[in-house]
Amino acid sequence: MISKTLLLLATLLGGMVNASPGVDASQVPGKNTPAVTSRDANSSETKSREARRTRVADGFSADEIVIKVQEFYNQAQQLTAFFRQTYTNTTFGTESISNGKVWIKKPGMMRWDYKSKGKRVNKSFISDGTTLWAVEHDNKQVLKKSLERNLLPVAITFLYGKGDLARDFAAKLDMSGTYGKKSDHVLELTPRRPSAQYKMLYLVVDPGNFRVKQSIVVEASGNINHFRFYRPDTKRPVKDSWFLVDEKKLRSYRIVDSGETAGH
Repeated sequence: MISKTLLLLATLLGGMVNASPGVDASQVPGKNTPAVTSRDANSSETKSREARRTRVADGFSADEIVIKVQEFYNQAQQLTAFFRQTYTNTTFGTESISNGKVWIKKPGMMRWDYKSKGKRVNKSFISDGTTLWAVEHDNKQVLKKSLERNLLPVAITFLYGKGDLARDFAAKLDMSGTYGKKSDHVLELTPRRPSAQYKMLYLVVDPGNFRVKQSIVVEASGNINHFRFYRPDTKRPVKDSWFLVDEKKLRSYRIVDSGETAGH
């Protein structure tokens, strides 16, 4: 469960915002935030031609954009963002929306806080680079996983300067106009090694600095996991303490160590 959730989160990140985990939750995108909606895959031919002209005119190939995206994250020491996640179950035609905030810091630290409608944090994914915790406050449960034996996929690790997108994905430009603005670069990434969890990854890339503005994971089942990232900040310091979980303070929680479970 943890691995699958993180793989879907993985495909990630781009925008960031100033503030610490104690930031006023009202800043998280809500009902009054203009939605960034996916466009119909069957967009008109005119719209597709406009998108194609804009992107080809920039003169970057898909492989060149992948390299520049990798360079952006190689250079960034920390990232912070508000995010909105939209999960679409294509079988049942249902859609769920979650809001939250994410922090990433080299080497290998990350934190994803999901907030309820009441603006409180109800779920967190936290890693200090060696251990991953999934904290579910509503269920009072913590799932713990060692990352020493269970490496995260490159879709996550490239964010803090590890991994190689070009090595692990075959890239081409998406000209359909389904995702992003006309001026955005949209990459369609296919894993070079088949995955049982997802079959396609789209990255909407800012043409100005090559950060990822949106990521869209198409699962093997056809379901779609769409992340949008808001208000970038790569400058403000991020504290190491934000990526630690003090299990002594969670004594009322059930802690499940998946590494120990796997050993039985």
